[in-house]
Amino acid sequence: MSVYEYDIIVVGAGHAGIEAALASARSGLKTALFTMSLDSLANLPCNPSIGGTGKGHLVFEIDALGGEMGFAADASTIQSRTLNTGKGAAVRSKRVQADRRYYSAFMKTTIEKTENLHLIQGEITDILVEKNGEKSKVCGVVSAPGGEHKAKAVVIATGTYPGGTTHVGKVKRMSGPDGLLPSASLSESLESIGIKLMRFKTGTPPRIHRDTINFSVLEEQQGEEHITPFSVRSDSSKLNSIEQIPCHIVYTNATTHQIIRDNLHLSPLYSGQIHGTGPRYCPSIEDKVVRFADKERHQLFVEPMGLDTDEMYLQGFSSSLPAEVQYKMLRSLPGFEEAEIMRYAYAIEYDCCDPTQLLATLEFKNISGLFGAGQFNGSSGYEEAAAQGLVAGINAVCYVKGTAPLILPRYSSYTGTLIDDLVTKGTREPYRIMTSRSEYRLLLRQDNADLRLTQMGRDIGLISDERYEAFLERKRKTEEEIQRLEKTTVSPIWANPVLEGCESTPITTGAKLADLLRRPEVSYEALKECDRDRESLPDRVCETVETEIKYEGYIKRQLSEAEKQKKIETKRLPEDIDYTKIKGLRLEAAAKLQEMRPVTLGQAARISGVNPADISVLVIYLSLK
Repeated sequence: MSVYEYDIIVVGAGHAGIEAALASARSGLKTALFTMSLDSLANLPCNPSIGGTGKGHLVFEIDALGGEMGFAADASTIQSRTLNTGKGAAVRSKRVQADRRYYSAFMKTTIEKTENLHLIQGEITDILVEKNGEKSKVCGVVSAPGGEHKAKAVVIATGTYPGGTTHVGKVKRMSGPDGLLPSASLSESLESIGIKLMRFKTGTPPRIHRDTINFSVLEEQQGEEHITPFSVRSDSSKLNSIEQIPCHIVYTNATTHQIIRDNLHLSPLYSGQIHGTGPRYCPSIEDKVVRFADKERHQLFVEPMGLDTDEMYLQGFSSSLPAEVQYKMLRSLPGFEEAEIMRYAYAIEYDCCDPTQLLATLEFKNISGLFGAGQFNGSSGYEEAAAQGLVAGINAVCYVKGTAPLILPRYSSYTGTLIDDLVTKGTREPYRIMTSRSEYRLLLRQDNADLRLTQMGRDIGLISDERYEAFLERKRKTEEEIQRLEKTTVSPIWANPVLEGCESTPITTGAKLADLLRRPEVSYEALKECDRDRESLPDRVCETVETEIKYEGYIKRQLSEAEKQKKIETKRLPEDIDYTKIKGLRLEAAAKLQEMRPVTLGQAARISGVNPADISVLVIYLSLK
């Protein structure tokens, strides 16, 4: 194999591309990772954080499957918080402030030291395909400089670079994020090989010089007392020894809103200059003021970019208004009267593919060996990108090796939910994962991500022997502790002082520890005082044990629903099926099925325009085949 021949080529070294390339190289395949700039690898342009509601779940899942994001996030953490601690276990999500430059450097070092992985700075201008019967087959890429590079599979993870255009007022520039060069000609190449593209938009907030902010009038936001790592590879004691950096909160006010309203005609969003569709769940500040006109204020977060810089993000204040208007808006905020902008906020438009062209493996239906991942697939967010990149990379490896692909069903993970939503339903705006998107969110918690997915990671080959043994030990301890609590009886003499301390009804006869733990007001930690035989267990084991027992009834119900779903999810549909010739199918359903070409019956059931009666017709049809 020559220097210009690879098993797998990954286009783009953002969060999706990195996971795809590492999965490929760690699987023993010769891999090339192309990036527009070696200095922007693993960039965090929108905000310096990893995780958050729903997103934190993805990071734990990435780690469980053998990915890298969680490990890098732990290494670069400067503050950690768990969101929704006052709510149920299903929606608790970890989020960290990351040192932006350290995170990037950590990932770059990891890539440079990974065997079988060649990191190359260059722009990919063309995707090379050849006819393979009725379908096309990818055979390489063209880079500038560098020329042709042959490959058996290609993963496109180009983020916001293809056709990238930034907007600050009337100033419109062809640009990638943070003023980097855009990918100028790739979009034309993709369309020429039959890929349908969409135009989306996202944005970033301004970066402010720390010394020009009056923090004394801001609301301080400290990190949590005990940090649970994203990655099982991270040293918990080392992570908990760091000095966490505080964030701060500030609110917009009537003056801020009036400035925005007075200058809406200067916003590219409202002047017609921007044509791309923006994210509904992360709107610009001008969008917030217009859409939520009744709100008197909006919460903003003042976040440090890192330990060795004075740049501060003003999260929630993304905008495309002119520079002079950004200053007026900014200085209307308490504590920001003298603030100096180091980098102006901007909106960025970019090209991405219609994800309904993809299989659940993230391979294009009409081009064998070509995979898509991340924002290129219409998603929004670092975590969504990394999760897709890992799955795309794994499946590119399976494609090259000729082994069974990895398809994550909805009931297995948020990663499976994310991919299924994209490839089955499509998206008309940048897609963001949320816990509410899953029907099985009590099964898909952060604390049990490893129990759900590590065996898959092991089967794929991304989990080491040492890590697998540690996983099996954690699983054993969790199961044994649940069984012990179900069998162990405690007397009123020992239990009642604990129950009184929890403001719970005393018992008059012996009770199982598990039954006491099922009481909403009683915690696993509180029961320690009357649980004389308890051994010291890792925090993750304790958390899972408590959740599994407290929510046992709900968990069993969701497991039952997942089992029912599994029956139709695993029922595959023939690749050559002609839906237009199936009697009983409504015309709309037949047209949608013919266009989408679902792989399984479960996927067909989630296509817009296909109803339960249509699925019944398909079930009968399949039974007669």
